[in-house]
Amino acid sequence: MNICIFPGTFNPIHAGHLKMADFALKEFGFDKIVFIPAYIPPHKDINKNLALHRYNMVKLAIAENSKFAISDIEYRSEGKSYSLITVKKIIDEYNLKNKLNFIIGTDAFKNIKTWFHTEELSKLVHFIVFPRGEDIINAEDFSDYSFEIVNMPKVDLSSTDLRAKHGAGCNKKVEEYIKLNGLYD
Repeated sequence: MNICIFPGTFNPIHAGHLKMADFALKEFGFDKIVFIPAYIPPHKDINKNLALHRYNMVKLAIAENSKFAISDIEYRSEGKSYSLITVKKIIDEYNLKNKLNFIIGTDAFKNIKTWFHTEELSKLVHFIVFPRGEDIINAEDFSDYSFEIVNMPKVDLSSTDLRAKHGAGCNKKVEEYIKLNGLYD
C-alpha cells in the first residue's frame, strides 16, 4: 500500500490541512493519507486536555473522504509525540519496505534538525514539504534529508486565527464541535 502520513497538532484542523492532503493524494497517487494528531507535540506548548478534542475534530473533518484515515498511535502513547517513534510504529504496522512519505509544512521542516533523533528519522522518511507563510527552504541546508517541496499555492489559513474565531471558517462539523464543547473560549 502506498501511504503517506500527515502528523500534526491540528488545533483545530482546517481547510488548508485538507487541501494539502488532497493535493498529495492526487499529485503522488497515494492510496491513503493517514492523519496523526499529536498527543503532546514536543515543539509546541499546548494544553494536553485538548488532545481528545483535536483527535475528534480530525475524525469529523476527514469522515467523508474514504482515502483519508486517522491513527490514534500518538494519542494512545499519552506522552510526547516524537515523529521517529511514530514513524517506526507505522512502518511496522503497514509492513513498509520503502521510506515512509510524510507531509510537513516549511515552518516545521526548517526546524527538522532539532527533532528527536533527526538523523535516524531522515533515513526512514521522505518529506513532502508544503509552502507555509514566508518560510523558504534552502535545499543545500537539508542535503541529508529526502524531501521535495511541492508546487501548491500557499493557503492563508492559521489555526491560531481559527481558535480566536472559535472555529468559524473550519469544516461545519468541526465548527459545531468547537462550539458544542466550548473550545477556545
